[in-house]
Amino acid sequence: MKAADYKKLKIDHFAKTKDIRQYDKQTGNYYKSIVIMSKRADQIANDLKQEFQEQSQQYASNTETLEEVFENREQIELSKFYEQLPKPTQLALYEFEHDQIYFKDEEEL
Repeated sequence: MKAADYKKLKIDHFAKTKDIRQYDKQTGNYYKSIVIMSKRADQIANDLKQEFQEQSQQYASNTETLEEVFENREQIELSKFYEQLPKPTQLALYEFEHDQIYFKDEEEL
């Protein structure tokens, strides 16, 4: 998923109390579910970081003066866009709750 796709999701940016009992239904174990969501959050964070770096390279210049640093509006807008995205942990939690994460059980291998 790209950052623009994550922006379209209706995810609340505020922390909410969750019922932990709902997270053992898919895996049979709360801790396994937490590990799966944690690994997915790391993947999302890495993907977003890479995407941001690729897009910000368009606006980078080799010779920057002090005025260019303060006037680079495109890069500022790009940074604001990525700051307003839901956190990777929230995205991973959303994907887990909506059965959008594929995982293999180590016991099945």
